[in-house]
Amino acid sequence: MNRRYFLGALLSAASMPALASSVFSRKTADQARVLSFYHLHTEDRIDVVYRIGDRYQRSALQKLNYFFRDFRTGDAVTMDPQLFDLLYDVKSRLGDPDARFDVVSAYRSPATNAKLRRTSGGVARKSLHLTGQAADIRFPDLPLRYIRDTAVALNRGGVGYYPKSDFVHLDTGEVRRWGA
Repeated sequence: MNRRYFLGALLSAASMPALASSVFSRKTADQARVLSFYHLHTEDRIDVVYRIGDRYQRSALQKLNYFFRDFRTGDAVTMDPQLFDLLYDVKSRLGDPDARFDVVSAYRSPATNAKLRRTSGGVARKSLHLTGQAADIRFPDLPLRYIRDTAVALNRGGVGYYPKSDFVHLDTGEVRRWGA
């Protein structure tokens, strides 16, 4: 066997794992992140690619800002994109890429938050719903405890468990948890 041929074959074989790794990481970096939601109060539905690789999709985020509006007043804010990342990661860890979240509540205007504080318990004065950093969600056919346990395992933001009200609160604030 020719020495040049041997060295060339050896170098080619050695570079294959690096090449495969490069192709895989490029494919992963360009992966589309899709979220699906149904809003229980407005009956709106949305399926959206909100991020491709490391790039948030501006038009998708604008649609999500509207979708996550205060359903009582119609007011909307810019939602924290990290909330969508958290929701995506919960969905992915639960193993169903086509899962659709039911949204109970997301953004709350100051007027709505004040009204809820007066009429029901457990509503924080400085709720992260006010800043577009929180959503109350569930999956139609999945026990809430799975969502809670998955979100707690991610160790990102707040996780509130409300089995009597049939939702899990997720937010992008400090890591903490509450509820039964």
